[in-house]
Amino acid sequence: MARGDQLSRQWKIIQSLISSAQGLSATELAQELECHKRTIYRDLEALQAAGFPLVNETQVEGRTRWSILNAPRHQMPLPLNLTELMALYFSRNMLKILQGTVIHDALDTLFEKVKATLPPGYVGYLDRLSQTLEVGVKAHKPYQQFQQTLEHVQQAIQAQRLIEIDYYSMRRNTLTHRRVAPYKLWFYEETFYLIGYCELRREIRLFAVERIERLETLEEHFTSPEGFDANEFMQASFGVFRGETVEVRIHFSSAVAGYIQEKIWHPTQSLELQPDGGLVFTAQVAGIEEIKYWILKWGAQAEVLAPEALRRSVAAEVKRMAACYVEVEKS
Repeated sequence: MARGDQLSRQWKIIQSLISSAQGLSATELAQELECHKRTIYRDLEALQAAGFPLVNETQVEGRTRWSILNAPRHQMPLPLNLTELMALYFSRNMLKILQGTVIHDALDTLFEKVKATLPPGYVGYLDRLSQTLEVGVKAHKPYQQFQQTLEHVQQAIQAQRLIEIDYYSMRRNTLTHRRVAPYKLWFYEETFYLIGYCELRREIRLFAVERIERLETLEEHFTSPEGFDANEFMQASFGVFRGETVEVRIHFSSAVAGYIQEKIWHPTQSLELQPDGGLVFTAQVAGIEEIKYWILKWGAQAEVLAPEALRRSVAAEVKRMAACYVEVEKS
């Protein structure tokens, strides 16, 4: 039997015993978990050896019932059950990309408090369970370098105070001075963005936090737009770039259609299966620049059907790419 299956079953036993005021017999546990009673006895012995305070008591009817000794005494002061605690414990690995931020530091403190609250057997068991799940971390930014900027932005948002920033635009390769009313911090694709009203551009704009080279919090206050929703504001964008909303239609071949179906790439998307096994992806997106690079990621397996401007832009990019490799072949 796989180690993961055994741990999963033992976890379910713990949950069942905690939720049962009178305790459960091995027969009842076996029926609930759909396994043999001998398997339940082996699991109960393993849990006792791990340090869980399991006890058994023979009832008047002669049936032995199992329970966890003083389970209420070990409850956390927060209304969290062990299943919720396990999910929280696993989230440590999922949030590795936030290392160097106050968010990650606060989680470290939280987990230390959780461990101090639980009996040693529980902590050890959670650690063993965590070994059955590993979260891969892809390329991310070293936010240790920008922690102070993040903290200052958060403080300005909470106090509703204007900020002055010197902001470097990667796209234009320029440094500009701006006054901004900071509305929200928005985390997307391993990057923190500040969403706020820019007095220079006279509209709500996005600023990548790591490209803020100088920040000063001003004494002046502002009032956030009532009901401002960052997700709604960004909904039409295919990423972080914004522009005029257009309908895009992309044909994906049968080789990658399954991958496209697996995810929600955009909140307005619709998928039409095609006779050739492929599919047509349709969405209403703000601007074509960012979705162009997503299309290029799929190579020859993706063909833009509309709009014509996007089709021409992708074709021009492909020609420029091909020219690079022609030069390599000549050399």
